[in-house]
Amino acid sequence: MTSSNWQPVVIGVDSSPAAAEAVRVGWTIARTVNVPCHLVHATPEAWTVPTAPHAGTEQPELLNEAVRDAAKSAVRDTLADAVPDEALQFLEVRTGRSATVIRDCVREWQAGLAVLGGKHHSMLGRWVSGSTAHTLVRSLDVPLFVTAHTPLPIQRIVAAVDLSDAAGPTIQAAERLAQVFGARLHIVHIVEPLPIIPDTPLQFNDDEVYRRSEEHLDQYVWPLIAYPGTTTGLRRGVAVDAITAEVAERNAEVVVLGSHGKGWVDRILIGSVTERVLSALPCSMFIVPVMGPVPHHR
Repeated sequence: MTSSNWQPVVIGVDSSPAAAEAVRVGWTIARTVNVPCHLVHATPEAWTVPTAPHAGTEQPELLNEAVRDAAKSAVRDTLADAVPDEALQFLEVRTGRSATVIRDCVREWQAGLAVLGGKHHSMLGRWVSGSTAHTLVRSLDVPLFVTAHTPLPIQRIVAAVDLSDAAGPTIQAAERLAQVFGARLHIVHIVEPLPIIPDTPLQFNDDEVYRRSEEHLDQYVWPLIAYPGTTTGLRRGVAVDAITAEVAERNAEVVVLGSHGKGWVDRILIGSVTERVLSALPCSMFIVPVMGPVPHHR
C-alpha cells in the first residue's frame, strides 16, 4: 500500500489509556500506507491551570511555554510504555481547546485522517461542555477514526449507508480502510419504522418502504462497491440499535458511518445517527464527513 491515496495522519493524545490506543491504531495506519503521522496534545491557557509553573503574569507566553513543556513531559511519560518510541518523536503540544487544536493541525499539515481514543460521556456533560470527538464530527472535513479496543490487524468492518449522497463517500472510505488491512467488508442499510403521526394518512407502509429501499440500493448504491468480496445486507429496525446489533453479530472491529451536516436545532433535539452511535461506541468508528451532494459514480 502506498501513500498515493492517503494523506498525513493526525492523532489527538492526552495522558489516558484511550490515547495510547489511538496512537497504536493511527501509527499503524500511517506506517502501512507510508504517510507522515503527527501526535498532538492540547493544553489550556496557562492562567486557567491552577498548578501552572509561575513565570510571571506579565509574561504570558513564557508561562504558556512552561505549561506546554510540562504537559509534553507528562504525556510522554504516560505513553512511553504503550506506543512506539518513534511515534513520540512526533509529539507536539499546543495551547487551546482540544477540538480546535486538532482541527487546526489537520488543516496545517493537510492531513487526511484524524484519530482519537474513544471515551464515553454523559448526555448532560456532552451538551454542557461537549466532547472532543463529538465536536470534531460536526466540524472536521476529513474522516475521524475513534478507537475502542481495536485489535490489529483489523479483520472485519461494517459500513452502514443510507439512501442519500453520503452513501458513495462512505463506501469509498470503508473500502480504503479495508484495503489497508485486507479486512472483510460488509455494507448494510437500515430501514427504520415509519413514524406514527396522528390524524395523518400514510401513503406507504413499512413493507413498501423496504421494497423501495431495496430497489434503490440495487440500482444506485450497491453498484458503487468495488472492493472484492464485499457483502451487502438490508435490515429493519431503529438505526442505532440495528447498527449495534449488526456489529455484534458480525464481530466487527470497526463500523464506518457517514456524517451529515445537520443544523444545530435538529442535532440538539434528536441528534444524528452517527452521533448517537458514537455515544454508544459499540466498537471503533470511522466517521466520514459529507459536506454536500456528490454524484452517484466513482
